[in-house]
Amino acid sequence: MSNWEEQEKKWNEQFIVLLEAGYIACNQADEESSLKLFKAAKLLRPENSLCDVGIGYLHLHKLELKQACICFEGVIKKEPDNEMAHTLLGVAKSMMPQGAAEGEKILHKMNEGTKDPYVKELSNTAIDFVDRFIKGGGSGGPAEVKKPKQPRK
Repeated sequence: MSNWEEQEKKWNEQFIVLLEAGYIACNQADEESSLKLFKAAKLLRPENSLCDVGIGYLHLHKLELKQACICFEGVIKKEPDNEMAHTLLGVAKSMMPQGAAEGEKILHKMNEGTKDPYVKELSNTAIDFVDRFIKGGGSGGPAEVKKPKQPRK
């Protein structure tokens, strides 16, 4: 293995550690560390969209829904098939009164179209959350959301 290949392998390992640590810091509500870790990972792999998804995820955790949507939409613009960005966009929009129906529609589309078990689990959980807490399980919730029209089969 050449010196360049060894260095590239180390960078890849460091990228993964920084990225995972960024998501862990986000889940622990450590915004400052999370941002630093995602930015450090982005320095190693500027083309990798997981850093941008991570920053959107951080905004989502803070309920900065518009900023989260901007991050996820930016990833989708570069990678139209990025299922995680689509799903997280659906989550963010489903919590916005003006975008709730669109968010729910995105979640259903991702749930029905994905083969990724993590995306399916996340979209299922989000759909359940919308049904139980946003729409109030049919009894009305904080945001009255009409069920999106399902595509005809």
